[in-house]
Parts: sequence; structure tokens; C-alpha cells
Amino acid sequence: MQIAPHVAAIQSDLAAAAGLGDEATAEAGRRISEALASSLQLRLLDLLGEAALDVNGQLPHGHVEVRLAGRDAELVFVPEPELEPEREPGPQAVADDQSARITLRLPEALKASVEAAADREGVSTNTWIVRALSRALEPRSARVRAGNRLQGFARS
Repeated sequence: MQIAPHVAAIQSDLAAAAGLGDEATAEAGRRISEALASSLQLRLLDLLGEAALDVNGQLPHGHVEVRLAGRDAELVFVPEPELEPEREPGPQAVADDQSARITLRLPEALKASVEAAADREGVSTNTWIVRALSRALEPRSARVRAGNRLQGFARS
């Protein structure tokens, strides 16, 4: 997705609005629109990042990333691998498992969101939380780099 044409269109709109005044106002508007080019580029990238985050909250599996190539952005859907349905461990499996138990207190709204996300993925709330924590604790280099390309999403 090329952002430059959108920046140019906004600059043109600003210059046209400034052109409604005298020659000095038109020149000031042109200079301001040129000075705003970098800021406009960043704001449009912020908008794409927010749009990706909004869409991610509605996807049952996978997520959308904003990838940058120079000054151009690309929205890419990244599917998460299909996982086998969770099987509840029997009493013997629990005894052999070296897992730890903790008590976690969550606000009701967050608890409801976590349960809804787990339901969408077809796993238990515990499994969903363990996966979310595991992803959050992955080394940053393993999450961000893929070859020579940066991947991820921007948050403001």
C-alpha cells in the first residue's frame, strides 16, 4: 500500500485551502504542507497500526501485521498454526506433570475478554493464558525478525 499518494493528496488539499487567501497565505500554506510531509506519513502509519489492532481483536485465529518496505506499508494476515484440541489430563498425568499452580486475580471485564478469546480458539481459559504468556516471553528477536524483514505491529 503506497502512502505517498495519500500524503500528496492531503498536501494538495492544504495548499488549495490556503490558496483561498492572498498570495502570501497561499505561499505559507504551501510551505506548511511541505513541512508536514513526514508527520503525515507517520500519522497514516499510526492509523494503519490501529486498524490492524482493531481487526486482530475480531479474528478467531491469526493476526494482521503492518509491514514496512521503505515508505510503503503492507497489511499481511498471519495465520496461527492449527492446534490439536486440548485434552484434559487424567489424575495420573497431573501427578506426573511438573506444572505449578498460581492464583490470578483479574478484573471482571478482562476475565470475560480472556474467556471469550479462549472460546473463539476452542481451548480452555488456562491454555489460552499459558499460550499468551509464552508468546509474550519469547525472545524479541524470535518474534520480530524473519529474514531481512521486520514484522509485527505498531502500538501508539
